[in-house]
Amino acid sequence: METTQRVRLERERREVHQEQRRLNAQLVANVQRLQLLDQHRAFQLALADGLRTLSAPEAAIDLASALLGRHLDVSRVMYAEVDESAGTFTIRRDWTARGLVSISGEARQLNDFGPEIIASLRTGHAMVVDSIALDSRTAAFASAYEAIDVRANLAIPLVKSGRMLAILSLQNAQPRHWTAEEVELSAEVAERTWATAEAARAQADLRAERDQTQNVFDSMMEGLAILDRDWTVIRMNAEGLRLGRRTSGQVIGRSHWDVWPEAVGSDLDRFYHTVMETRIAGAMEYRHSFSSELHVWFEVRAHPTPEGGLAILYRDIDERRRSHERLQTSDRRKDEFLAMLAHELRNPLAPISAAAHLLNVGQIDEARVRRTSEIIGRQVQHLTSLVDDLLDVSRVSRGQVELEQVPLEMRAVVVDAVEQVTPLIQQRGHHLVLHLAPGPAPVSGDAKRLVQVIANLLANAAKYTPEGGNIRLAMQMEQEQVVLTVQDDGIGLDADLIPHIFELFTQAERTSDRSSGGLGLGLALVRSLVELHGGKASCTSAGLGYGSVFTVMLPLLAADEAASHAVPAVLRPVAVDRPLLIMIVDDNVDAALTLAMLLEELGHRVIVEHGSRAALERARTEHPDVCLLDIGLPEIDGNQLARQLRARSETAAATLIAVTGYGQERDRSNSLAAGFDEHMVKPLDIDRLEALLMVVVPR
Repeated sequence: METTQRVRLERERREVHQEQRRLNAQLVANVQRLQLLDQHRAFQLALADGLRTLSAPEAAIDLASALLGRHLDVSRVMYAEVDESAGTFTIRRDWTARGLVSISGEARQLNDFGPEIIASLRTGHAMVVDSIALDSRTAAFASAYEAIDVRANLAIPLVKSGRMLAILSLQNAQPRHWTAEEVELSAEVAERTWATAEAARAQADLRAERDQTQNVFDSMMEGLAILDRDWTVIRMNAEGLRLGRRTSGQVIGRSHWDVWPEAVGSDLDRFYHTVMETRIAGAMEYRHSFSSELHVWFEVRAHPTPEGGLAILYRDIDERRRSHERLQTSDRRKDEFLAMLAHELRNPLAPISAAAHLLNVGQIDEARVRRTSEIIGRQVQHLTSLVDDLLDVSRVSRGQVELEQVPLEMRAVVVDAVEQVTPLIQQRGHHLVLHLAPGPAPVSGDAKRLVQVIANLLANAAKYTPEGGNIRLAMQMEQEQVVLTVQDDGIGLDADLIPHIFELFTQAERTSDRSSGGLGLGLALVRSLVELHGGKASCTSAGLGYGSVFTVMLPLLAADEAASHAVPAVLRPVAVDRPLLIMIVDDNVDAALTLAMLLEELGHRVIVEHGSRAALERARTEHPDVCLLDIGLPEIDGNQLARQLRARSETAAATLIAVTGYGQERDRSNSLAAGFDEHMVKPLDIDRLEALLMVVVPR
């Protein structure tokens, strides 16, 4: 009995002990499970906190991979993007434990790692392989895994719309058992990471789109402002801020009328309110006054916005407006100039016409013929002067004037200019005072053109100074410059005219009788010629009625460069014992006959032809000493005729003079190259022609 009881008690004791051991094991397992859960929760909290602060997709993947790799103690966590069409995947990011090589950036073939595994991943199921070498799905492809040090693998696919887009892979360098908790945790991490990465990518795309929009907004060549319905400036681009002379801090969030109070009550104010009220877009040109000294023209376009405000586009058109105004001013001056030119041309034509009628009226005495001839001569000289001025301005403005740059003494230039203008000054009863500083004033220049500069300034002063007025010409040296000033006490200049006084077609107001004459081209020539000499011309005036001061500055020659040049002696014509035989060839019958009569009056024998071929035949038989040839002949032009005359023995030694209306430098060069001895421009300078004829020795 006792034995049976002891056996029973022993059995019960063993059962109690076994139950206690089971309960203890269960308690340990529960504690371990709780610890694991605590670790998982701590991991998930760390992951959530980390992902919350990240805005870049790559940073989110890097953080999740590192935390998961350390938490599960694996060798590598890899994120790969899949290209289903190519059958490849590319490792974009990977985290590796110490001693394992990174394979980030490498591309692999999907089928190299087992078609069965890849097919399973395409369905969205996790791939769990404890041992690559022992798993039937991967054993045949173990070499591909071993090449990247993988012997156990847990892969979580990302499948969207039936396509596998990415894989999160946990890899171990040695075989290991993946628990259900690890698989579940890895799947959660993958989903959270991908969601965070997608959100970050979407935000990055939005930022890029916003930045691109802002870049386009700020790179616009026009100002753009967005106003709310209550006139608050919501947005303004960089060009708008620049044009508006404001900063972003001064504008955004403030009322347009507070930012630019100077526009209140203006045409712009009324324009904006009209567009705001009618909701109809409009445009206008507006001159905005930023201050009493700063005024800018803008082209403004206003468009109603769906939110009830305005979108305003504006651009600076100040220079365009100024150019338009300059063109209008230039056109007005051109029209005034043409009217003036017509007037100035009619003035000499009237006495010439009257003189021509007088010469046709019956018998008139010799004294009246002489006076009539003098009238015609003076008026022709005046017309010639007008045409010369026009040609001079044309040549200078087109840069076709070549200066004869030689060392000159400015005193001699001043004396020649004063001598040239003295008759005009005496005619108007002016008092001219010269004040020339002592000492040499050497310059490099063209004597004829510099005389023209000073003579034009003196003539201008004489024209615009009332009779009996005073003109002062001064010359002094200042800082390696010779400074010439012409001062008068004449009508003066308005301040608005001074900046344009040296421009073409610009003149001061004149009396209705236009007694001063001229075309107003003299000052344009002055500035152009002075600048060609490396100098500068300027003008000042205290105002209308207070006279004017014109200043010319020219660079002085250095002392070692200045050289003395002897003035060549003037060749006087030598009288000849007998008259010359002169042939005139001109298809203008009146011009040829009047020139022939003049030469006959001077004692020469003259023959006249109006065609080139007839002239060649006449020259063959008559052997003229001098041939005056028009260039624009109808059959053979004058240059070709000159070549043929030079080629013939009977006229090879004749003096050939071109008589033409073409006076450009290239025309002169062409005629001399053709064999002419001289080139004269119509109307002829008779004194010069007579001097040329007097040195010709008759044959």
